[in-house]
This record gives sequence, structure tokens and C-alpha cells, in this order.
Amino acid sequence: MAGHSKWANIKHKKAIVDAKRGKVFTKMSKLITIAVKESNGDVNSAKVQAAVDLAKKANVPKDNIERAIKKASDKDAATLEEVVYEGYGPGGVGLMIVALTDNRNRTGQEVKHAFSKSGFALGAQGSVSWGFSRNEEMEFVPNAGTEISISDEDAEKLGTLVDAFNELDDVSDVYVNVQ
Repeated sequence: MAGHSKWANIKHKKAIVDAKRGKVFTKMSKLITIAVKESNGDVNSAKVQAAVDLAKKANVPKDNIERAIKKASDKDAATLEEVVYEGYGPGGVGLMIVALTDNRNRTGQEVKHAFSKSGFALGAQGSVSWGFSRNEEMEFVPNAGTEISISDEDAEKLGTLVDAFNELDDVSDVYVNVQ
């Protein structure tokens, strides 16, 4: 019977796990590249060290980390930049989407498409950011009093929307103000 061998099952599970790990490795490499470029090639800066530590926590191989640092030090490499998109999701939930990209237009259209596909809209700059602040790890956290609670149905829709953003290659993090 086709498809019932143990090896086939292992192969399919391994492919799924490898794809997820590959996405994480790509995002961590972009994060390291941005940090090195922002520190003008100083690999001993605090931002670079924080990015490398984050990559190590995500089990990124040492070769990948070194390759990302070398790539960022190359003057001819494409310039990656951090772009933050804002929007409202189900139940009025504020979303902050952080992307690392070499092409703002492409990434902007991908994020806009993910919002519209789910029935929501990309917000203007500043429409959601007032309800968030950055902590020491440079992550967005909701300000006091801006967290909201949503129904189970809206939570399901929000999960689907966040998954859609996480599927995009350039998106590195998605932050919401849900309790």
C-alpha cells in the first residue's frame, strides 16, 4: 500500500520540520545582517551581540551566523532594512508587523495582501504604534491600558491572520495587544 511505509512518514515529517527551521534561520540571518550594517561593521557592538545571542537561542548553526556577518560586511551586498507595518485585526486588535526586507514595495504589498485576504486593512503609520512601546530586546509590548480581550471566534481569526504573516519570508515578528 502506497504512503504507509515508516520511511515515507518520517520523510514527510522531517520536511515540515526542516522548512520551519529554514524560515527561522533565514529570519535570524537577516536580523544579524541588519545589526551589523547598523553598527557599521562593528561585530562587537551590543546590537550585533544581541542578534547573535538570539540566533544561538534559536539553534542557528555557527556557520550560518558567520556567513550572515560576512555578508553584511560586504559592501556590494543588498541593503536590508527593518520596516514596521501597523493595522487592526479582528475585534479591534492592534497588530505591529516587523519585516526585514531589501524591497519595501514588495513586502508592503505582501503584508497588505495578507490583511485584505483576511478581511482586514493595513493601517496608516502611527495608527497602532501609540499603543505599543519597545522593551530592551527591541520587541513591541502593549502599553498599560491598551491590552484588549477578544471572543473565541475573533481569537481564531487572529490566529489565522498571524499565521498568514508568519508565512511571509520577510516578516520577522508580529506583535498584538491581546491579553
